Amino acid sequence: MKLHDLKPAEGSVKAPLRKGRGTGSGLGKTAGRGHKGQKARSGGGVRPGFEGGQMPLVRRLPKRGFTNIFATVYSEVNLKDLEVFEEGTVVTPELLKKAGLVKKANDGVKVLGGGELTKKLTVRAHKFSKSAQEKIEASGGKAEVI
Repeated sequence: MKLHDLKPAEGSVKAPLRKGRGTGSGLGKTAGRGHKGQKARSGGGVRPGFEGGQMPLVRRLPKRGFTNIFATVYSEVNLKDLEVFEEGTVVTPELLKKAGLVKKANDGVKVLGGGELTKKLTVRAHKFSKSAQEKIEASGGKAEVI
């Protein structure tokens, strides 16, 4: 086999539908749009969620709850995720972000007690759950609140 012999597997490549290219193609003249009407026009059609003038579902349903704009939002990290660091590392929010364990720090980082911690780490965060603090100290590390 040579480079010029290479070709895709039989049936894997399909020619694109060329609309409006003559009656023989099966999609000529009106190009599958039917005759006249809003959907036949260029740029025609209705916006997403439009129900023909009927009160749309999104407006028929009541509004629920509210979002507290003053709430503190913590980025959460489980103990099992901290296993990636080597023994004796000082784990900071910046280091967590660099390692990809936290997308963004939001209002701070909270360490949760999910999983086990086998390494001795100094963890600096804005908040700790009780179980996380106990497990960090049990493994010989330190939990420091920033």
